[in-house]
Amino acid sequence: MHPPRSRLSAVPLSLSQDAESDALLDRDPLALLIGMLLDQQIPMEHAFWSPAELARRLGRDALDAREIAGYDPGAFIAIFATPRALHRYPKSMGGRVQVLCQAIVDSYDGDVTLIWRDVTDGKELYARLLALPGFGAQKAQIFTALLGKQRGITPDGWREAAGGYGEDGVFKSVADVVSPATLGKVREYKQAQKAAKKAAASG
Repeated sequence: MHPPRSRLSAVPLSLSQDAESDALLDRDPLALLIGMLLDQQIPMEHAFWSPAELARRLGRDALDAREIAGYDPGAFIAIFATPRALHRYPKSMGGRVQVLCQAIVDSYDGDVTLIWRDVTDGKELYARLLALPGFGAQKAQIFTALLGKQRGITPDGWREAAGGYGEDGVFKSVADVVSPATLGKVREYKQAQKAAKKAAASG
């Protein structure tokens, strides 16, 4: 099997809107994956700030799937819950991070990059992400789009596998956030989607 062809170079990430936190996301793919896992029911910037803060609280320069998976669950949740909490729901989401890391240890020998390193096409990449604990269809599509648009992970058919999130020139998800201005556009899109669903439900 051939590695995915990289048609796009990686771009500096600005997902947390905090330079130090984004720097960790740039160099640590596990931090990026954990940020994607945490990106629900809290602001996107908080979700992608949390991996760097988790690393700081663990006394590490990067995150290690084996260390996180093997951490005492109660102690790990306490790290998540310490103010400023890493998530609105530190107990459940801290647990989900450990389960995710255990899956990476079990299926990819602790190396998160093996999830996409040898995929043959976008469908396989999407399927591998979908199989991860905590990753539903939408989250797997968005992360596929994020890898393609901002990390240079572009196996054949990645845009199709990412669905509408893979489209060029849109502002639908974290995959399209490269600045404060684009963050604002993504927020506007999400608010419009919520308003449309609310109107449809009331109608």
